[in-house]
Amino acid sequence: MLLDDPQEWPTFSRPLAPADKAPADPATCAWDSHVVLEGMHCAACALTIEDALRRVPGVLQADVSAATRRARVVWQPSQVQPSQWMEAVHKAGYRAMPAMDAFVREQRQRESRRALWRWLVAGFCMMQVMMYAWPAYVAQPGDLTGEMEQLLRWASWVITLPMVVFSCGPFFASALRDVRLRRVSMDLPVALGMAITFVVSTAGTFDPAGIFGREVYYDSLTMFVFFLLTGRWLELRLRDCTAGALEAVMNRLPDSVERRAADGSFVRVATRRVVVGDTIRVLPGEAFPADGRITLGNTHADESLLTGESTPVARAEGSVVTAGSYNLQAPVEVHVEGTGGQTRFAQIVALMESASLQKPRLAQLADRIARPFLLAVLVAAGLAAVYWWPSDPGHALMVAVAVLIVTCPCALSLATPVAMLTAAGTLARHGVLVRNLQGLEALARVDTVVFDKTGTLTRDGMALRAVRTASGWNAEETLSLAASLARHSMHPASRAVVAAATASDGRWGVAGLQEDAGLGLVAMVCDTRNAVQPARKVRLGSAHHAGVAADDASTALQVVLSEQHADGTVSELARFDLVEDLRLEAPAVVAALEQGGVAVQLLSGDRMGAVQRVAAQAGIAQAAGECTPQGKLAALQALQAAGHQVAMVGDGLNDGPVLAGAHVSFAFGRAVPLAQSQADFVVLGDSLALVPQTVLLARRTLRVVRQNLWWAAGYNALCVPLAVVGWMPAWLAGLGMALSSLLVVLNAARLARDLPPLPGMQEMLRKEEGALSPSSVLSASSALQPSLDLSKTTLEPV
Repeated sequence: MLLDDPQEWPTFSRPLAPADKAPADPATCAWDSHVVLEGMHCAACALTIEDALRRVPGVLQADVSAATRRARVVWQPSQVQPSQWMEAVHKAGYRAMPAMDAFVREQRQRESRRALWRWLVAGFCMMQVMMYAWPAYVAQPGDLTGEMEQLLRWASWVITLPMVVFSCGPFFASALRDVRLRRVSMDLPVALGMAITFVVSTAGTFDPAGIFGREVYYDSLTMFVFFLLTGRWLELRLRDCTAGALEAVMNRLPDSVERRAADGSFVRVATRRVVVGDTIRVLPGEAFPADGRITLGNTHADESLLTGESTPVARAEGSVVTAGSYNLQAPVEVHVEGTGGQTRFAQIVALMESASLQKPRLAQLADRIARPFLLAVLVAAGLAAVYWWPSDPGHALMVAVAVLIVTCPCALSLATPVAMLTAAGTLARHGVLVRNLQGLEALARVDTVVFDKTGTLTRDGMALRAVRTASGWNAEETLSLAASLARHSMHPASRAVVAAATASDGRWGVAGLQEDAGLGLVAMVCDTRNAVQPARKVRLGSAHHAGVAADDASTALQVVLSEQHADGTVSELARFDLVEDLRLEAPAVVAALEQGGVAVQLLSGDRMGAVQRVAAQAGIAQAAGECTPQGKLAALQALQAAGHQVAMVGDGLNDGPVLAGAHVSFAFGRAVPLAQSQADFVVLGDSLALVPQTVLLARRTLRVVRQNLWWAAGYNALCVPLAVVGWMPAWLAGLGMALSSLLVVLNAARLARDLPPLPGMQEMLRKEEGALSPSSVLSASSALQPSLDLSKTTLEPV
């Protein structure tokens, strides 16, 4: 009943309608829910849960990840309720829990403690059984009497029994569930192996003179179970430390927060109960649960999730704070201005959840062969038992057990997703969001990187250097007119014009504004101070877009304000010269890419002179300017037609077509609308060095994936024949199975280290520190001052 309450849905779901168009009635739109799954162990389990969910009427989509044990369910509330499709998961033999609920972490801890207890019991039983089995291994003929040997067998049986009931219980329960539902998962062959070994040994204990009385296998059984549980427990711990980094970020918000009540006191409430307009108190060490503005207090905040920068940021009274950042220093009171899906943190979480459930092509291949492989294992074990039965029935069954155990496909199903998710978690900690896991595989094969210029190779901000006006206009008027259009755009050039203009005086009324990506703005503008004067059609953008001649002698970025008359003629009103600074790390980034065998090109919509200047400073040999978005896309497609694997790096604001058209793409800049970005990678921070570092990590990730796949395939190719011919006992098969999965996860864990360093980056950082010193800033200001055209405009210092 709680899950079916629409007020609870936002805690683990979000409506698929855009935030600004969300219907008032939540039953009229589809919902996207994320749940954590309990009881699954392999790719076959993931496919079983997907099938169970997709059979429920009203479930539109279901994706399950074996590596993260999470599921994404898209459902229509008019046809199905959350409790109904969660019940379908339960009937399939598993348990689904809302991914954002507070008890999920406690459930994980309980599961880890139970796994530890099962492992401890198995270890104790193994040591005792080995102690009873040791005399039979070292005794010479005649040393042990029949009564003593039988007594040791009975002691081993008694010690093994609690291990079979308690430590092996989950395997038998899962296998019975599979048999009841007529399906195959990884636990079925493992449970068969355990059951056969225990039954054969029990028969030999109760009937020493029977066909199975020649030998008992309690030592093999206990060793196998102990090794299997060791591998499972270590795998669980390693998975939480590697791929679990994504979940740690997604669960960053606190479960509760102190909210001011009507009487002025603060009462702790659930975070989901906080709404816009509330005043909350955030204590040191707590994460800010919502976007807002500090109304009382001063502190420092850790915004590394949002920017990729680990340095704390000072936040004084009146400063804006963002959801997901940590309060580090002192308690502060915050007026809430944005909650839930309105926050940038929610957009980040949405991208990470989507990425964590994606299946790269190699992982999809492993999932497809998981079930046929398990069926082949059962057939191979049966054939091996039939072959060996005439010579020794007990040995025949133990050969079948070895085949059942050693050919577990768990390592194969984990080989790709664990490595990919570990790399995605490492990138997320450094300020790079992976929207598409398949992009890591594509990025590892890239041989050409194409950069945009403005806001990418150059800093996101610009400054107005000079204003040149037509006769009859002055700088203040043209700046006010241009700013009235520019306020509706997020382009760096537009923001520079708005920043240089004085506060909006409300003189110009704007109607019918349109923005052409990469070209500029056009709108009908009327002068509110002169009602007699008719509205005029005004353009703000590049010289080409404005329909005027470009000033080839100038190296500055030029934005032209022009008026288009009724007869089709165009007159220039003003020309704004903007300066943009090359990022200090850009030359080192270009050099690092070229050193790694990646060619670098520059495509920009700016004038050729400015583009060539930036290309020369960055060390880029191939550069093209005056490119429209369609021109950039055509140039990109020409590179692809020539056989190149191309990555595009843009600011994410006006490069949508070319970002979508590249093999893999980066959206660079904090102004990127995350929910609308077309890029495979979103760089949240302000460091261009993250691009080559991501390329290096993607290559390392693909190497790890190949190593994991080769290991999983080679292990099965070597061990299956050994088990079939009877040269691999059950305990050794169990050890090999546990080690195979463990080695795959351990190999992937190497990707959780820091991003690969770039050569020359330390020297670049030292130069940047020198460039930002007070003396260098004063020197730069003095050098730039004469270039300002003070006769035509008066600008505030930037």
